[in-house]
Amino acid sequence: MPSPPPSPVEAPPSSYFCTPDGAASGAPCSREENEAQLEPRALKFPLDDKSSKAWRADPARMALLADTRRPGDVDPDAVDAIYFTGGHGVMHDFPDCPGLQAITRRIWENGVVSSVCHGYCGLLNVTLTNGAHLVAGRNLTGFSWTEEVLARVDKLVPYNVEQQVKDRGAIYHKAKIPFVPHVITDGRLITGQNPASAKDTAQAVAAALSR
Repeated sequence: MPSPPPSPVEAPPSSYFCTPDGAASGAPCSREENEAQLEPRALKFPLDDKSSKAWRADPARMALLADTRRPGDVDPDAVDAIYFTGGHGVMHDFPDCPGLQAITRRIWENGVVSSVCHGYCGLLNVTLTNGAHLVAGRNLTGFSWTEEVLARVDKLVPYNVEQQVKDRGAIYHKAKIPFVPHVITDGRLITGQNPASAKDTAQAVAAALSR
């Protein structure tokens, strides 16, 4: 069965613009080595902010999305953090990708694991060496079912990721008001609830790496 196209990505710029020196040493990775498609909704107000516009105006940065790495090309021992970006497409691509699970498991041993918005779909099936789910017993957040309903996509998404992560033992949190920035840090696990949380999530990751 042929693989579906690579997931649309929703918020990659923030992880680059929020490091202490204004730049990051890293490279986008997708399930398949291919061009990462941009989420159409992210190219409209209010998500298309200053950092998003700056990213698209920079040929060097756009080139990073034009030729992403495969998980098997990544040496997890040389990586300090993994940042799962959002976009509804990742609901299909992330959960059952063995390569992403493997590098996430390895990075978790000494580094930071993070996600924003629907990116926490990438954490659903990550298990540790003892067989337990990485998210079990840990505080986190991600795009809420309330937000799916308010965005009128609850009938279109393949599953309720909020419920799925709770079923795996995660302690899920969400902001009292939908669509506002909300970030949860639980040790080396850092998660943001929605697109508005992308910048704060990236800043939290940068702060964790600077300690």
